[in-house]
Amino acid sequence: MLLWLTLALLWSTTCWAEQIYGSGGGQYFSTSPDYDNDITGIQLSIGDSDVIKSIQLRYGSSWSESHGVQGGKTQEFLLRPGEHIVAVYGTYTFYLRHLVVHTDQKRSASFGREVGNRFSEIPGEHRKVLTGIFGQHKLLGITGIGFQWDDPREELTTVLTTTFWHRLK
Repeated sequence: MLLWLTLALLWSTTCWAEQIYGSGGGQYFSTSPDYDNDITGIQLSIGDSDVIKSIQLRYGSSWSESHGVQGGKTQEFLLRPGEHIVAVYGTYTFYLRHLVVHTDQKRSASFGREVGNRFSEIPGEHRKVLTGIFGQHKLLGITGIGFQWDDPREELTTVLTTTFWHRLK
């Protein structure tokens, strides 16, 4: 019985180490999984020094808890019905500075200013979509961010071409 429990924990998605982009450090955060709704929006707050201070996701018609620190100018991107985030690009210095999300309907939204080290992430498997975020934050803003990918709750509305996926890598 103990062997089965150990194997189940090792193969669960929560045990896999996932990539965090940024310098890291500070208080850890993670969105709570929503098993009924896909992400329908994303909202970020940008500080005076172009630091991303906080991030929040919308699942269905409800916004998740805001992660990071208060303040800054809020920017929001709402997804169309059946639309999903399928790739993320960004930059960081000591703090997260820039984030761009790409959707399966070939739309994108850019937050902040492109400064510092670059990163990009797409799901490891075709047809996976963004289902959550995690990371760390300190006094001035978000110091690191990572992305959780899984099957969409609703079917993808647009079949992505291989060219689109390779272009984002």
